[in-house]
Amino acid sequence: MKGDPKLIKVLNALLADELTAINQYMVHSEMCDNWGYLKLHKAIEKRAIDEMKHAEKLIGRILFLEGLPIVSDLKKLYIGADIPKMFDNDHKAEEGAIKSYNDAIILAGSLKDYATREILESILKDEDAHLDGIE
Repeated sequence: MKGDPKLIKVLNALLADELTAINQYMVHSEMCDNWGYLKLHKAIEKRAIDEMKHAEKLIGRILFLEGLPIVSDLKKLYIGADIPKMFDNDHKAEEGAIKSYNDAIILAGSLKDYATREILESILKDEDAHLDGIE
């Protein structure tokens, strides 16, 4: 099914956000492990895995819409030097993700692509939970 080029572009931007988040969370997770904060290590590692699943969903949808997933574009990573800075950086990333997903959901709905909208809504629920967990 040929998808709308504007929507595919937005899906690729979301994919870049997810791939960036994976990297940031994995570094934060491993830092926590190195410092002996095992519970934080596991919690942040789980968040990274969730982001991997989001990336997988986005790649699948882009391919379904006959687009080309761009996996080489990463945004700037914000690695915290301590736990409070990590949480601050991760909080900002999740706030940005929530805004981006809400905007993408509106776009998908306006294009009457309700299947894509549903996928984005499911990811948005996870992002909301991530933000709640960080808080």
